[in-house]
Amino acid sequence: MTTSVDAELSARLPDPVIRRITRQDVVDALAAGLRDFRAAPLYGLFFAAVYALGGIAIFASLFWLDLSYLAYPLAAGFAMIGPFVASGLYEVSRRRELGQPLSFSAVLLSVWGQRSREMGWMAFVAIFLLIVWLYQVRLLIALFLGLRPFGSLAEFISVVISTPEGLTFLLIGHIVGALLSALAFTLTVVSFPLLVDREHDFVTAIITSFRAVATNPVVMLGWGACVVALLIMAAMPMFLGLLVVLPVLGHATWHLYRRVVEPLGADGAGLGI
Repeated sequence: MTTSVDAELSARLPDPVIRRITRQDVVDALAAGLRDFRAAPLYGLFFAAVYALGGIAIFASLFWLDLSYLAYPLAAGFAMIGPFVASGLYEVSRRRELGQPLSFSAVLLSVWGQRSREMGWMAFVAIFLLIVWLYQVRLLIALFLGLRPFGSLAEFISVVISTPEGLTFLLIGHIVGALLSALAFTLTVVSFPLLVDREHDFVTAIITSFRAVATNPVVMLGWGACVVALLIMAAMPMFLGLLVVLPVLGHATWHLYRRVVEPLGADGAGLGI
């Protein structure tokens, strides 16, 4: 006798198949991302503006709370929630790829509809990683620089670059930050576009993302380093650079996902191409 659990398992999508990719795939994905942005710039500007305004609001809060010394680590860690904000861009690229009509109502309704699926859990993972990032920064500051308050960002930078304790904090902080960023990238680079594309659970999406990076470590981590560097540089001029950089990277991430994860056939299995 077939139980409901058996029926659910039989209807479950097969695990995604991971492909090997090269640096040329990254170049092609970036070119495709730029084409998507040029073809539908208003969508990219909209989601980038949401991300930039969120960053400005958070930074304004830091200065209002006299925590301006956290501005640099937050700018570096803020990239961790970029894949979540870019979900709308993945939907735009998906629709263009399938030849479906584009409208703000269709894209926003699709993004809103993700709240009842697994995307909410992935958003929680991204935000949790950002919180861990900020807590480890505060811990390292306490360990190496003590519990004294800093009056301004300039004072904090002066202590960091002119004292042995500050330089040690800078070195250890960047090492720990790089490891945490690599972990965040590994868990999210494929999982967010996969959840936009298919009805998988978020655990499968995370595992697939990990497998994609493990299968293509040099190419994928190189892409991750490029993404973080571009987002940080784009955030420097009051987040204005994000209006161009975030849409291109968001669209490019979708196209890289399409290259690294084998598409489904009509029967739900990998096409094997």
